Amino acid sequence: MVMSTTTTIEVKKNTAKVLEEIKGKYHAKSMDETIRRLISRAENIPESMFGARPKMKPFISADEAKFHEL
Repeated sequence: MVMSTTTTIEVKKNTAKVLEEIKGKYHAKSMDETIRRLISRAENIPESMFGARPKMKPFISADEAKFHEL
């Protein structure tokens, strides 16, 4: 006999709602399958997608305004 082990995780209602929507989009049979698909997709993201300068400070629109006049 094979026993499946499960656990419960706490997420906000909005997160659960989004997961339900994604579950439908993926035609997944369960939340576990949905989460596994999301993890799989996340693991395949190349580092280059995160930018060439990871230590660069975040963009702030106020900084941009200093350099441009309308």
